[in-house]
Amino acid sequence: MSATVYFSRTITAEKVLELFQMAEQKLTGNVAIKVHSGEKGNQNFLKPEFWKPVVDHVGGTVVECNTAYEGARNTTERHRKLLADHGWVQHFPVDLLDAEGPDLVLEIPNGTRIKKNFVGKDIVNYDSMLVLSHFKGHPMGGYGGALKQLSIGVASSYGKGYIHGVGDPAKFWDRDQDAFLESMADAASSVIEYFGGKIVYVNVMKNMSVDCDCCGTAEDPCIADIGILVSTDPVAIDQACVDLVYACTDPGKPHLLERIESRHGVHTIEVAEQLGCGTRQYELVEVQ
Repeated sequence: MSATVYFSRTITAEKVLELFQMAEQKLTGNVAIKVHSGEKGNQNFLKPEFWKPVVDHVGGTVVECNTAYEGARNTTERHRKLLADHGWVQHFPVDLLDAEGPDLVLEIPNGTRIKKNFVGKDIVNYDSMLVLSHFKGHPMGGYGGALKQLSIGVASSYGKGYIHGVGDPAKFWDRDQDAFLESMADAASSVIEYFGGKIVYVNVMKNMSVDCDCCGTAEDPCIADIGILVSTDPVAIDQACVDLVYACTDPGKPHLLERIESRHGVHTIEVAEQLGCGTRQYELVEVQ
C-alpha cells in the first residue's frame, strides 16, 4: 500500500494548518509538538510565528531536547535562554524534554545498529506527537526532515551522541557513515513505536540550505522554496521531499543534491522502510 502525502506550493502558516486538517489524524491527549529551536546565529530556521496557527489549533506543548555539541543549546540553562531569545516561550508552552535526567530508554529489539534509544524522560507526559520539520540539507545526515526530527531531534543530549557514535558517544565524529544513518532509522522506529503511530508529520521546503538549523554559521539557501508537505508516514514524506528536489529545475539543485548524495542521505529512508516505519511508495495529493 502507498501512503498519502498532501502537498501545496503555497507556503504560509495558514496552509500548514489546512494540510494538517486534511491528514485526518486526530492527535489525542497531551500532544508533544516537536520543533527545531534553531541554533544561535542561524538565519534559516522556521520561526515560531510561522508555526503558530497549527500549534494553536492542536493545543499541544512545544518540545525540544538539548544538543550533544558545543553551542547555545547544549545545556538546559543555555537552551532555555535561546528558546526565549527566539520567541518560542513567548508564543507557546515549551518543555525541554531532557532538562533533567535520568533519560528514558526506549528498547529497539529489531534495531539494525543500536538496540536502545535515550530520550528526554518528559516524553512520558505525552500521548501523541506533531512533528514540525524544516526540510533542508545536513552536514552529517545529508538532509534533515521528519526522520531526523524523530531520531536525533527527540534523543536526549546523551542520546544524540549515542546515535551519532552508533552506540558509543566517544565515536561521535569517528564512525561509519552508513552505520550512523542506520542508527538514526533505528532511533526513529523506537519513537514511532512509543506513540503507537499517533504522529502527524509536516515538512516545509523553504529556506533550503545545504546546512542544518543546528549550524550557527550556515550557508544561505541555495534553491528556491518548493512547498509544504503533510503525511502520517515519515518515510513517505521524506522520500517525497527528496523526489521534489530531484524534479525541480532550480539552478541551485546540484549543490543540494551533492550534499544529500555525498552523505548517502536516502539510506536513512531505505532503512526506516525496512524497519516498518512507513513506505517509500506514496501518492502526492497537490492542493492549490
